[in-house]
Amino acid sequence: MAHAYTPGLKVLAKTKVRKERRLPLKGEVLVKKGNVVKAEDIVAHTNLPGDVQTVNVAGLLSILPEDIELCMLKKAGDYIKCNETLAQSKGFFGLFKSTCKAPVSGTIESISSITGQVILREPPHPVQIAAYLDGTVTEILEREGVVIETIGTFVQGIFGVGGETIGVLKMVTNDPSSILTPEMFTPDCKDKIIVGGSLVTSQSIAKAIEIGVKAIVVGGINDVDLKEFLGYDLGVAITGSEEKGITLVITEGFGKMTMAHKTFELLKSKEGMKASVNGATQIRAGVMRPEVIVPLDPQLSDKETMERHELGAGLVIDSPVRVIREPYFGRLGKVTALPSELQSLETEAKVRVLEVEFSADLSVEPRCEALGRSPMGETHGQESGEDRIRAIIPRANVEMIEE
Repeated sequence: MAHAYTPGLKVLAKTKVRKERRLPLKGEVLVKKGNVVKAEDIVAHTNLPGDVQTVNVAGLLSILPEDIELCMLKKAGDYIKCNETLAQSKGFFGLFKSTCKAPVSGTIESISSITGQVILREPPHPVQIAAYLDGTVTEILEREGVVIETIGTFVQGIFGVGGETIGVLKMVTNDPSSILTPEMFTPDCKDKIIVGGSLVTSQSIAKAIEIGVKAIVVGGINDVDLKEFLGYDLGVAITGSEEKGITLVITEGFGKMTMAHKTFELLKSKEGMKASVNGATQIRAGVMRPEVIVPLDPQLSDKETMERHELGAGLVIDSPVRVIREPYFGRLGKVTALPSELQSLETEAKVRVLEVEFSADLSVEPRCEALGRSPMGETHGQESGEDRIRAIIPRANVEMIEE
């Protein structure tokens, strides 16, 4: 029987990562297929057209539009510097001449004898695309970019802010439930990607920016701290273009939320290694997740393991999941049963459900008073002799964690 689609986060110790690096406009590709590149290497570049400036020469010189050609000191296609004389009126008997100077440096694109205006194009803006991660160029996109592949550790987050950055992983705590305080950010954190903890505050982020931290990967953040950090309410939008001096990757959600044990231990095992981080997030069509990629030695790859991760099998028994709605919001568990029959909610809607088992020890702050109550209105409670709780939950209320 076909399974329902279940969104999920990838937390993979070793997998093939493929990234397309594409220019916004056609330009020049600087590498060849098969080249081994570093994350910082420039693989393609182009020039974006400069801004357009319109100069009303006829109005400034008090002449008729059809007389503009007689007054121009430059012609179409010429380059002119800022404040250089663009046009000059003939005056009376060579006296009382008026001049028009260029407001910016640029190239004259057109001179109109109908409107009396001159259009200046400012110098182009160079755009360079870096490789973003250490790897091999596997495909060349003609005049547009490249595709880079690497074998590495791949961790996705729930939410992020800030664009791409590269740095060395550094742990500042051995406890995934601890709060990242300003005191944890010492001078040796400069240019590092800081990992760990259940919460980061706006004060800690400010201290990290002051020191020069490249990115912070943490379990949770309060919305008030996020607003204070950004200076505005984010709302529903695409993130990644913020220029705040640091990139944030939130792995679990909003509030104080202990980083998942697997995620924490996996990143901890890579401490001291170079990582590529991107906080770009989009929750609408074309979903984007914030990510942490740690390239590994390709000779250590396990082809069969990578293929299994790439194919994905959907939800099965023992699949690790995270609950994404109340009352178990943020909790991690594993699937113990996948009933095929539809079950009724309190709203009388019939949905597919699953049975989840998770530890009775909270890894996040409680979001409801009755821990034993499931979104279906029932729970299996604790099993005899085991510190476990099982609950019946709609499949739409969980996301799968790919390991």
